[in-house]
Amino acid sequence: MRSRYSAYALGFEDYLRATWHPATCPATLDLDIEPRPQWLGLTVKSFRPVDDAHATVEFVARYKISGRAHRLHEVSRFECIDGRWLYRDGEINE
Repeated sequence: MRSRYSAYALGFEDYLRATWHPATCPATLDLDIEPRPQWLGLTVKSFRPVDDAHATVEFVARYKISGRAHRLHEVSRFECIDGRWLYRDGEINE
């Protein structure tokens, strides 16, 4: 989770795609949006194993756009395939 947050903050699209489950990876990520978010921090609230190959991570990512603060609160689902944890999808909490 932390490495994916860092990849978003640095705009590393190749890394995000490499850590995204192929069944749910979008065709485009639009990391070059303007105005670009200024990422401020990540708090991992919980990690819950479901079984040996599935887990959830609840996190809050804080960022600013045009000086205005925002937060992304999500519960992400990950799946382990061939020893690598891949982001499957997530539910955003308002």
